[in-house]
Amino acid sequence: MEQDEIERNLGVQPLDGIMTEHELGNHDLVAASAEPMTHKAVQRARKGRRLTKHMKQRMADALNRAVKLQGREIEQVWGVKDLFTY
Repeated sequence: MEQDEIERNLGVQPLDGIMTEHELGNHDLVAASAEPMTHKAVQRARKGRRLTKHMKQRMADALNRAVKLQGREIEQVWGVKDLFTY
């Protein structure tokens, strides 16, 4: 393996904790997403696999929409920087 290979596994992301706190599953984000998203993509995002900028934004949008659909008051609108450490 090359020394300068990009690290792809970055550990559990803040997204995972927020979803757990709000009792959201992967399907909740997929169902709430306005754009195409798969369950596998959500799982990869939670576990810290590297995603594109566009997919990270989709995750943030879907999370905010999913919390609203639960009928909960959103204390903040989460952005990409709140959900991912990379």
